[in-house]
Amino acid sequence: MSLVLPDADTTVAAGRRLAELLGAGDLVVLTGGLGAGKTTLTRGLGEGLGVRGAVTSPTFVIARVHPSLVGGPELVHVDAYRLGGSAELDDLDLDSELDEAVTVVEWGAGLAEGLADERLEITLVADPATEARTLTATGVGARWAGVDVESHLQEAVDATTRTSADEGGVP
Repeated sequence: MSLVLPDADTTVAAGRRLAELLGAGDLVVLTGGLGAGKTTLTRGLGEGLGVRGAVTSPTFVIARVHPSLVGGPELVHVDAYRLGGSAELDDLDLDSELDEAVTVVEWGAGLAEGLADERLEITLVADPATEARTLTATGVGARWAGVDVESHLQEAVDATTRTSADEGGVP
């Protein structure tokens, strides 16, 4: 099953909703092309977790840590786009923070799987003709058994679409 996120606002809302499912020790691996919405989804996730600082792409710094403002887990946001392989990811020493934080790795497919046996893999595909993105979520490991991530996120899409329609926008 896939979920269509019609615009950036809905992608942020889906990230906020995703935060409800995540806790310390969770790893999220984001896959998608340039402009697919990986950082936009992570921005919403940061809002939902109540972390300090604006969530922006860590492309040039590779990793950013956003401490919680509400007593929850911090957000470790990694952009693996410029990494040459899993050895460079290992050099970031993420496993030392993994148990204490929600860790999101953009461009992590093929690199981040070794960080944890249990993880949430999210793929975002942009529609070149619109602002829409298609999200597919796959839980790996016992932690995600029976968790219907896409149905949970659908509630954010429905709420955002209703709000847009109520305000006279096009859903």
